[in-house]
Amino acid sequence: MSKQAHLIAIDDDAQMLEVLRKVLGEHGYRVSTRTSAVAALALLDDDPADVVLSDIRMPAMDGMTLLERVKERAPETIVVLVTAFGSIDSAVEAMKRGAADYVTKPFKMDEILLVLDKALAQRALHRELESLRGEVEQRYRFGGLIGKSKQMHTVFELIRRVARVRSTVLITGRSGTGKELVAKAIHYNSARKGKPFVAINCAAIPEMLLESELFGHVKGAFTGATDTKPGLFEVADGGTLLLDEIGELPGAMQAKLLRTLQERQVRRVGATRAVEVDVRLIAATNHDLNALVGEGRFREDLYFRINVISIDVPPLVEHPEDVPLLVQHFLERFAAEHGRPAPAMSPEAFKAIMSYEWPGNVRELENAIERAVALSTGDTIQPSDLPGTVTGKQDGLFKAGADEAMTLRRLEDRYILEVLERTGGNQVRAAQILGVDRKTLYRKLKAPGPAGRES
Repeated sequence: MSKQAHLIAIDDDAQMLEVLRKVLGEHGYRVSTRTSAVAALALLDDDPADVVLSDIRMPAMDGMTLLERVKERAPETIVVLVTAFGSIDSAVEAMKRGAADYVTKPFKMDEILLVLDKALAQRALHRELESLRGEVEQRYRFGGLIGKSKQMHTVFELIRRVARVRSTVLITGRSGTGKELVAKAIHYNSARKGKPFVAINCAAIPEMLLESELFGHVKGAFTGATDTKPGLFEVADGGTLLLDEIGELPGAMQAKLLRTLQERQVRRVGATRAVEVDVRLIAATNHDLNALVGEGRFREDLYFRINVISIDVPPLVEHPEDVPLLVQHFLERFAAEHGRPAPAMSPEAFKAIMSYEWPGNVRELENAIERAVALSTGDTIQPSDLPGTVTGKQDGLFKAGADEAMTLRRLEDRYILEVLERTGGNQVRAAQILGVDRKTLYRKLKAPGPAGRES
């Protein structure tokens, strides 16, 4: 809690106000007291407050009306309401209208202090994220990459320098660090930006199809080749071709790639003549290619051909100061996709995020924030909205699934039911969280079984 935060306490019980003034004053607050909401509003105009602590039931103007007036005049002022136990519904409604929290009578002073400190910490975090939002846009963004750390600025500077030349680039780094984003930043900051950027994951294409994908084929070259098809080298002519996970490239394809890079020509499968291409090659891998060369699994001559300039993308654990920037970016992006304002991050959730080492790097963080935005029901992300791996709590659904030895089909049914419950039966939002269209969800629900189909 920031020392000397100004708090206005409002209650028609003068004795209660005196107790609040004394105890809160001892804990670092500058406390002003008023016996009516009207008098408190007049004071607020003259002496802005960080916190307004008010009883809901007040003469002349009640706490709900006071809340609305405070939010109109001073939107950043925190409002905490005090209510009798039987009026909790009113307090919950007040939180929907912008109150930070509420306490019920009779209360303990420790409870008041905890609520106030939490609300101030929340506001401080919100202000920090707002500040970071501006910094991200002005200082810490390069292409699709975000970072203010020394490590990321080193990457940014390498991208700027590499973009000016046509040399082959090898991008290394662990899975999820953003290697493809680096490749795109190089392309779109180069003279080739008006030409195609084409990417292929070498590990995702079966070996028998990979040659055709890269180099193309002519009609009749093999069974199923009913038409002539250009390969990705030709598609990327004049632009950039990213070979992601190049460490997974089969040996025979390594030899053909080396020849293509040396001659700057491609020959379609089944063709009798080669076609010249002007392509800048960028390769990416999470493997140690030098070690693969030593093991005889990667050609040494190809390694030297693609490793003209290398850029190593650091894992997130080595630049944790960039996590808040990334969190704010993902909050805004996924909130916009859901058509809602970007939620704030509670101090507890933010602490969990900053304490986690993110072995899956930026991609894992991105997925965690996407989940949190989709599952959050209020305007603040709570620890329960984050994956159990981040908060240190195993997801109850999947633990139960393992304990009960569920089939994947039954586990999917259980998850669909849980998401529907979290969304209050809203099938549109449930489908968004599940990553399927509404028709697919409706079909699963109509099928026999617990959530849908037979188990």
